[in-house]
Amino acid sequence: MIIDHISLPVSDLARSHAFFGPALAPLGIAVVKEYPGEIGMGRDEPEFWLAESPAAPTPLHVAFVAGNRAQVDAFHTAALLAGASDNGAPGLRTHYHANYYAAFVIDPDGHNIEAVCQLPQD
Repeated sequence: MIIDHISLPVSDLARSHAFFGPALAPLGIAVVKEYPGEIGMGRDEPEFWLAESPAAPTPLHVAFVAGNRAQVDAFHTAALLAGASDNGAPGLRTHYHANYYAAFVIDPDGHNIEAVCQLPQD
């Protein structure tokens, strides 16, 4: 790990919470802490923060580690059901390397959210 945590600016915290809660659940990520204007998510400790921003956020790319390819598939399905736009169905991205299996969605603020498993097929 080289980053302790990251904070993603969002325009509507309640809307982002309603999206990221179900979208990240297949990866074992849930709300760990909440403060006014911020929600901390993680597996044990908050590593991914949603922070309400008064200005329109600039879209960012965030990739979450999946433990296996089934989690990538489940993330993609859950994210679409939670309101995301598809930005790349689950599949191999061999231009990165032979085992790079990922899916991409666009969240309600335009952020490119990815789930990736870089392990050989399970």
